[in-house]
Amino acid sequence: MLNVGKIEEGFVLDHIEAGKSLSLYYHLGLDKRDCTVAMIMNAKSGKMGKKDILKVECDINELDMDVLAVIDHNITVNVIKDGVIVDKQELELPKEIKNVFRCKNPRCISSIEQELPHIFILADEKKEIYRCKYCEEKFTGVL
Repeated sequence: MLNVGKIEEGFVLDHIEAGKSLSLYYHLGLDKRDCTVAMIMNAKSGKMGKKDILKVECDINELDMDVLAVIDHNITVNVIKDGVIVDKQELELPKEIKNVFRCKNPRCISSIEQELPHIFILADEKKEIYRCKYCEEKFTGVL
């Protein structure tokens, strides 16, 4: 049995789709922060079959919830203070996402004007479709 110690202050990302935790690690910028991270991959789950878990010992305010929600809005965020879960946060798809992914349309103004932010608007919540604010190109890709 694998035993990963508890954290005193930080957060635990639970119910991550199996295999996505490494992508989350980089998209959340955890590789650039000075914090302790435990990554558990392909853990058994009664609900999901297999899942990943990230335990991060740093301030929850450093976490970009929009990036997290776009990658997988079914993730459960458990906030830890003094070694105890004090809050559970559910994620919702953001209506607008800025500079998380880039527009692939070579004619889009965001591709031409380098300083322009890449902004995507949630076009279809049920199908989880984002479109470029400038040219309406559908985001097709995986984070």
